[in-house]
Amino acid sequence: MKIVSAEVIITCPGRNFVTLKIRTEDGVHGLGDATLNGRELAVASYLRDHVCPMLIGRDASRIEDTWQLLYKGAYWRRGPVTMSAIGAVDMALWDILGKSTGMPLYKLLGGASRTGVMVYGHATGRDIPEALDEFARYAEAGYQAIRIQSGVPNMRSVYGVSKGGGTYEPATKGRVDEQYWSTEKYLDFAPKLFEAVRERFGFDHHLLHDAHHRLTPIEAARLGKAVEPYRLFWIEDPTPAENQAAFRLIRQHTVTPIAVGEIFNSIWDCKQLIEEQLIDYIRATLTHAGGITHLKRIADLASLYQVRTGCHGASDLSPVCMGAALHFDLAIPNFGVQEYMGYPEEALEVFPHAWTKDGGLMHPGEAPGHGVEIDEKLAARYPYDPAYLPVARLDDGTLWNW
Repeated sequence: MKIVSAEVIITCPGRNFVTLKIRTEDGVHGLGDATLNGRELAVASYLRDHVCPMLIGRDASRIEDTWQLLYKGAYWRRGPVTMSAIGAVDMALWDILGKSTGMPLYKLLGGASRTGVMVYGHATGRDIPEALDEFARYAEAGYQAIRIQSGVPNMRSVYGVSKGGGTYEPATKGRVDEQYWSTEKYLDFAPKLFEAVRERFGFDHHLLHDAHHRLTPIEAARLGKAVEPYRLFWIEDPTPAENQAAFRLIRQHTVTPIAVGEIFNSIWDCKQLIEEQLIDYIRATLTHAGGITHLKRIADLASLYQVRTGCHGASDLSPVCMGAALHFDLAIPNFGVQEYMGYPEEALEVFPHAWTKDGGLMHPGEAPGHGVEIDEKLAARYPYDPAYLPVARLDDGTLWNW
């Protein structure tokens, strides 16, 4: 199981993805996702220039030891670039282990804890009627859990709403888009959106919403309290989480569940949040939080405090990560829900996959490893295309949290 090559593949079949391909002397290869939205080339360079040379000659089956080497051996720990690179290596090594044993990843993780993985879709609209029509489309497709975002009256732009219909994609090709935000307008409007959902659809669906770090703790507390009658499954990222203790204030004022963590890189980013039971769902990802090995540690810690997973699964993570995430979701005991935004058709062609979807449930499949491959010839037809996430400003021009 000696590693003989490690290659970084960059492709843009609808959006940019960075894939690590590790091959052993036995001819077995594994894939890992190293995509960091808007900073893809930084991770690619970190892998090519620093990590890949360290892997040659190592035993691919020593997954834990390799993780420790890449984390402790660099001295400079954590951060999105480092942890995304480690996550890609870890994912690829687990893929190799699955293929070498002929077992799907979820069986290596202890076997299935459920028959399928509940996923949630994204219903968006420029106004409430349009958002409700999108919600209906997801409901008719069998989704049990649906996130809803809507344009806010008299606000120039809003997070989470697709541009002219279709799948929501925040990144803009070749430039940084500046958007505008008004917390006051949003807080007055948001409860009306959820009231409209419950009036039309009742309480049969899990209702999710993302505040995307826009609120202060007390503003988040106000929102959580205001929407309690509509029984949200969660409010996501209500406030920036660098100050984990800030979530105590939110907890003091509302019983609306809280989800956070899609930008977390390690267990240290969420340790206090979990131990003090300040959140209900942890949204860290296999790619950005150091792979299967490290996210399993986070999930195990969370399970001690009845915190469940709700992993980020936007299309800024490649199908490789989605495939591995579905295996992870199927196996762990404290799974909550998995985000699934879907992918452009060309991306699914570049990344053939074993997962299946039936309404609002997904299954990773029985292929050895994580079940996702890459068509390198097809990938080469889609060169890297720079794109950037937006920034947000208040009406007076102050730069705000996007």
